[in-house]
Amino acid sequence: MPIQIINYNLFTSALNLLSFQTIVICIEIHRSFRIAAMKNFSITGTYTDLYQLTMAQVYFLTGKQNNEAVFDYFFRKIPFEGGYAVFAGLADLLQVLEELRFTKDDVAYLKEIGLNAQFANSLEGFRFKGTVYAMNEGEIIFPNEPVLRLEGNILEAQIVETMLLNILNFQSLIATKAARMRSVAGDRILSEFGLRRSQGLGGYHATRATFVGGFNSTSNVKAALDFGIPVVGTMAHSFIQSFDDELSAFRAFALHRPENCVLLVDTYDTLKSGLPNAITVAKEMLQRSHRLSGIRLDSGDLAYLSIQARKMLDAAGLQDVTITVSNQLDEWTIKSLLDQHAPIDVFGVGTSLVTAPPDAAMDGVYKLAFSDGKPRIKLSENLKKITLPDKKQVYRMRNDAGKFAGADVIALHDEKSPTIMYHPLEPDKSLSLKGMMQEALLAKVMEKGKILPDHPSLLETAAYCQQRLKMLPDEHKRFYNPHVYKIGISEHLRDERNQLKNKYKV
Repeated sequence: MPIQIINYNLFTSALNLLSFQTIVICIEIHRSFRIAAMKNFSITGTYTDLYQLTMAQVYFLTGKQNNEAVFDYFFRKIPFEGGYAVFAGLADLLQVLEELRFTKDDVAYLKEIGLNAQFANSLEGFRFKGTVYAMNEGEIIFPNEPVLRLEGNILEAQIVETMLLNILNFQSLIATKAARMRSVAGDRILSEFGLRRSQGLGGYHATRATFVGGFNSTSNVKAALDFGIPVVGTMAHSFIQSFDDELSAFRAFALHRPENCVLLVDTYDTLKSGLPNAITVAKEMLQRSHRLSGIRLDSGDLAYLSIQARKMLDAAGLQDVTITVSNQLDEWTIKSLLDQHAPIDVFGVGTSLVTAPPDAAMDGVYKLAFSDGKPRIKLSENLKKITLPDKKQVYRMRNDAGKFAGADVIALHDEKSPTIMYHPLEPDKSLSLKGMMQEALLAKVMEKGKILPDHPSLLETAAYCQQRLKMLPDEHKRFYNPHVYKIGISEHLRDERNQLKNKYKV
């Protein structure tokens, strides 16, 4: 019968009195109690920060748990010094919200760590019943504008904050990185190879986000299965090394994988060994009515080697054999290779895609804007951190050609067609919106805890992202000094914000 820790507080207090060796033993025992849960990891209500639950507990115990609350999700800084970001993760968020529960084990654990028993017991019946308005997943987004608005009671809206930020910030970051690579790769194939270098289980949702941002396929079998993404795979150097010679390795692989056969040619010497052996096997495959799909380069001067490989393949009559490259690629490397006219058909991108350097996180935040029938504001000495109150809508200006006009205006949710927008920090700056086409971006996607029908598929979301990117003027897509997209506030929202600032200013 397994040992159980009955009192969590007693356990942690005891650690302070024990020797280092004993502490290590105790930690390992405690770890063993939780290891079974890790084997079947799923998102429940405890997928949150403790302070969300301690605040929710106070709402519950003071009878405020059913008070109305409205929160905005937005971000403050575009990653990668770029001119735009891509919104991703919405479908996953909505699915989690619809299914979110606290299990009996969750409730028992919350009591162990000192939460009020009455409050903890109440969570066993928790269901998210809120309403969500959001931009379309795959939308092009900009700083400080509400990308999602969540309406519900204060308890449920508070509990889901951490999980919401975890999903949307990560997937939006990765989708943005993927979109940058797509912007330079043109119509060439982009395949995600990042699972082995990703931060743990984050690799699963990173794969999904890369597809939103414009990638074509993945090596991640689990994500491909669950999300319906095309899956690809070649071979590792170890496979070739396990044979006595490279040619035997290629022949064995081609014999047993005649379809989609891609040979890795840089294990020993790319031009003197790998390519000649790949060409030999390709011709043997033709005799069996099969064809070699491609070769892969994973090291060395990829521009030079791809040019030489193309020449050798073409000279052998293998013009349809593709060239895939991998090895620490990012948007800058892809751009450089194509600027050198490297004849590359497929880019396999891993580490720099799923870890998104140099910006390892998206600074999305979740702020209260309305509660108890009143607009709410957060003040700060840093003007950029003063929040916008009330329920809001975002309108995107469009020009006569249908492209984005370089300006979005944040308005009160019931405003229609604002005629002027003001700079949120510099009140003397304004822009007339008269005559511009306006597109409302926030739409209801969940009502009373249920996802609304006709939610787009992942394939439709990816296509939408590329469609919207085409509508974004080129000056906002530059890698160097991209033009700043204007985000303003309506006159009514400006006035309401100023009134609240004056009210709460000490």
